[in-house]
Amino acid sequence: MLLEKATQALGELNAFSLIVPKVDLFIRMHIIKEASKSSRIEGTQTEMDEVLMRREEISPEKHDDWEEVQNYVQAMNQAIDELGTLPLSNRLLKRTHAVLMQGVRGEHKTPGEFRRSQNWIGGATLEDAVFIPPHHDEVTDLMSDLESMWHDENIDVPHLVRIAISHYQFETIHPFLDGNGRIGRLLITLYLVSKGLLAKPSLYLSDHLERNKTAYYDSLSMVRSSNDLGQWVRFFLVAVPETARKGKDTFQAILALRSALEPKLLGLGKRASNGQKFLTLLYSRPVIGVKEVAAELGVSHPTAGALVGEFTKLGILREITGYQRNRMFMFDEYLDLFLE
Repeated sequence: MLLEKATQALGELNAFSLIVPKVDLFIRMHIIKEASKSSRIEGTQTEMDEVLMRREEISPEKHDDWEEVQNYVQAMNQAIDELGTLPLSNRLLKRTHAVLMQGVRGEHKTPGEFRRSQNWIGGATLEDAVFIPPHHDEVTDLMSDLESMWHDENIDVPHLVRIAISHYQFETIHPFLDGNGRIGRLLITLYLVSKGLLAKPSLYLSDHLERNKTAYYDSLSMVRSSNDLGQWVRFFLVAVPETARKGKDTFQAILALRSALEPKLLGLGKRASNGQKFLTLLYSRPVIGVKEVAAELGVSHPTAGALVGEFTKLGILREITGYQRNRMFMFDEYLDLFLE
């Protein structure tokens, strides 16, 4: 029954993503949310609204966290694009891992390569570790076996169950020295897209996993300690429909917001055409400055400033810096749809 509900909810989300006009604008926001939530599971403290800001707008103590989340966004986008020419494979995961780890903490831990030394989870040493993954000499064979499972049509297992098992196996093998959690969660979306269950990368589980982090880790650990794979699969199959329904609700709320805002632009007169372009830009850049508006719309700085001023008067934008120069503006009502 859990599988049936999860499959139905996933299908509804997929159908909705196909009928929303310019859906890729909103998919970008889903990706940013996933990057923020998945990174928070690993301990970063960057909030979603901060991810949308320029680096210089972020507190210096958060720069490292901000860079890690930006890398996750870039890695995810690149992986989705490369699925058009590459199959879901260890080669693709390695390339994605290289992007994830570039220039951040862990960049010296063989980015883009499977580990060549022993790692562990929890504890300061191997002696007090919570879990010790397989020896590094076994990683290549284990990951090759996992890759074969993704593509073996003789294995008569539903895709959602297969990716649930795959996520567990990936996290248990822990093939990289760092970044395994983030790559393992990204693997879920890549699998669903590669198998055609999603036409767009619209399902991301990290928000659910971050809110249920203890149960998430406990379910994975239960397989290792008690050989209870069923508990983990059940946990996964509950996460999918809840996340899919929230994704569908977000798409519906976006359509309602668009319908409410577009009539307001008619009052801009000769600026209405640029106003429509600006609103479209805000759906992918809900935190923005006048300089970026001018560059993205190809208009002068005064024209961009006037547009931002009109949107502020209409209550669409809110100034968030308090500066006289280099001010930043936020599209609160839209961003809130992804923060709920």
